Amino acid sequence: MDHLSFKTVSVNKANADKAWVVVDASVAPLGRLASQIANMLRGKHKPSFTPNSDCGDNVIVLNADKLYVTGKKLTDKIYITHSGYPGGQKRINLRDKKAKDSTRVIEHAVKGMLQGNKLGAEQFRNLYVYKGDQHPHEAQQPKAVELKNL
Repeated sequence: MDHLSFKTVSVNKANADKAWVVVDASVAPLGRLASQIANMLRGKHKPSFTPNSDCGDNVIVLNADKLYVTGKKLTDKIYITHSGYPGGQKRINLRDKKAKDSTRVIEHAVKGMLQGNKLGAEQFRNLYVYKGDQHPHEAQQPKAVELKNL
């Protein structure tokens, strides 16, 4: 009767099959790119997905400086930060933030699509974003991934 009873296997840190993947940021708009990256970081593309463990892949994003958005988002999208002091609110639009550091734009978008707890922070640490097309992770032998459903 063992062939009729199947056991659900929960993935944990010890038996998670974590791979390294490379994504090109110049192939899709910011939101579509960030949602695909967030799914890869969470591991939702794997059949062994477990919602309460870090079973996602390590994602390397290249060409962050070639990132693009549609519409008038470069001037209309505003990032707001606050220092905690009275009058300490700062506003910066997407164009200025991209000119200052284009990797922060992708990181901010992906972080907003992950969980807001310790697991989301742990999954976010598996994201590596670089401005150009070079990265220092050749020893991990990352695989290039084509983003689909864009």
